[in-house]
Amino acid sequence: MTSKLLPTTIVGSWPRTREVLKALRDLRAERITEEDFQQIANVAIIECARRQEEAGIDIISDGEQRRDNFISFVADKIDNVKMLTVADLLEYVEDKASFEEILGTLDVPAYSLTNPAAFGKISRKKPIATDEYKFLKEQTSAQIKVAIPGPYLLTRAMWVDGLSKEAYPTKEDLAVDIVSVLREEIEDLIAAGVDFIQIDEPVLTELVFTQKNANRTFMCGALTAKADSEEELTFATGLINKLTDNMRDRGTKIGIHVCRGNWSTQEDTLLRGPYYPLMPFLAKMNVDQYVLEYATPRAGELHALTELAKLENVELGLGVVNPRTPTIESVEEIVARVKQAAKYFPIDKMYLNPDCGFGTFAQRPMNTPEIAKQKLRNMNEAAKQLRVELLQKSEV
Repeated sequence: MTSKLLPTTIVGSWPRTREVLKALRDLRAERITEEDFQQIANVAIIECARRQEEAGIDIISDGEQRRDNFISFVADKIDNVKMLTVADLLEYVEDKASFEEILGTLDVPAYSLTNPAAFGKISRKKPIATDEYKFLKEQTSAQIKVAIPGPYLLTRAMWVDGLSKEAYPTKEDLAVDIVSVLREEIEDLIAAGVDFIQIDEPVLTELVFTQKNANRTFMCGALTAKADSEEELTFATGLINKLTDNMRDRGTKIGIHVCRGNWSTQEDTLLRGPYYPLMPFLAKMNVDQYVLEYATPRAGELHALTELAKLENVELGLGVVNPRTPTIESVEEIVARVKQAAKYFPIDKMYLNPDCGFGTFAQRPMNTPEIAKQKLRNMNEAAKQLRVELLQKSEV
C-alpha cells in the first residue's frame, strides 16, 4: 500500500452514465446481451478511473459501474438467489401498512430498488468482484479498492421468510453459506493482488439509531433482525470475524465501511447519531481499517474515535466530504476537519475518503460526476497541504 501520509481513496460507487443506466435496463429486459452490457460498462469504468486519477486519488475503484446497486448485484453471481423489488417483498411482510409507512417516510422508491433473496441452497456461481478488479487493473497503475457487501448485510437481505425457509430454516443457517461464498471471493481477490478490500456493513447503524420498527432496515428489504440490537451486533461481529479469519497480513488491506445510509439526498430522512454505541463491537472486529463517515453533523462527535485509537494496528478511513450534496467542501474546511479528528485519532494512521459512494443505487445517483470529481480534488489538495504542514513540524 501507499507509504505517504493521509492517502486518499473513495468508498466505492460513482454516478452511472446514461449509457450504463440504459444498458442496465436493456439487459434486464433482455434487449441486449451480457457481452453488450459489459462493453458499455467497460467504457464507463475507464472514464470513471480517469476522473479519479485526475483528482489525484491514491486508491481508486471502478465506480461499481457494472452493479445495479451495492448489494442486489450479487443475485447474478450466486446460485439460487433472485432479485426482488422492495415492493415485491411486501408479499412476505405481515404488517404491510407499517412497512409501506416506513418506505414512504424514508423516501425509498419501492418499485425501483432491488434486493437479493435466497430461494434455495446458495453457492458462488461466478466471481462477485474479482473480474471487476482484473479489468480495472488493466486500465490503471493506481492502487485499487474493491467493495463487497458484508456477511451481515447479505444475511439480512437474503433471508426472506416464506421464500428462504425451506432451504434455510433461520437466517443464522443462511449466514454460514454466505460467509463461505464471501471467503471464496476474498481468497480470489487476494490471489489476484487487490490492494484494498472494503466490506460494506451500513445496516449496523440502523440497529442502534432506528427506534421505531427496529427490525426493518433502511437499506434493503431485510425483515429478519431481532429487536435486541446488542444480540444482532454480536451476531454481525461474529460473521465479520469468521469472514476475515486468516485473511489479514497477506498483502491486502481489509476495511469495514459503516455509514448511516445513502439512499436519499434529503439529509433529514437519513439516520443520525454518534458511533459510540457501535464502538465496543467495532473494536472486536478483525479488520485493518474502519471506514467511517464524519462529513456531516449526523455522524455525531469525533470524540468517539478515542475508542478506536486504543486499538493496535488499525487505521481510520475518515469521511471528509458529503457525497449527497452539491456543495463542494473547501480545502480549508477539509483541513480543519482532519485536524479536529487528529485530536482523537493518530493522523499518521488516517486515510481520507468521502462519507459514502457517489452513486449507491444506479437509478438514484447521489451527485454528478463533475461535482464528485471536484470534491475528490479538494480532498486530495487538503491531504497535500496537511502533509507539508506535518513535514515542516517534524523538521523543527
